[in-house]
Amino acid sequence: MNDKTRNLLLGLLGAAVGGVVGYFGFVWGLHQGLYALMLPGGLIGIGGGLLVKDRSILRATLCGVFAACLGLFTEWHHAHFIADPSLGYFLTHIHQLRGLTLLMLAAGTGFAAWLSLGRQR
Repeated sequence: MNDKTRNLLLGLLGAAVGGVVGYFGFVWGLHQGLYALMLPGGLIGIGGGLLVKDRSILRATLCGVFAACLGLFTEWHHAHFIADPSLGYFLTHIHQLRGLTLLMLAAGTGFAAWLSLGRQR
């Protein structure tokens, strides 16, 4: 296995661990009265860039997509619409979310991509 593949797999493994920790951190914060929706995305980015030794746009893109999906799932799971609690309805009515929610989803996605990009060593 070459270095690029190893770094990609290490980065994605770190991103997955960061995503799990970020999700449960969000849930814990929510129970404490803190709305930290960009936490899962930020920890995906930190986990994705922590163990790697190269700069990878592919890893950053995958982590950004993973962060967007996890952020949307997290919001849906903890604050679905009253009219219809299904995921399909939620995804077709994203535009009705509050501005702060959309901003935190975008920030979490951006942090995930930026922090997982890595740096050339």
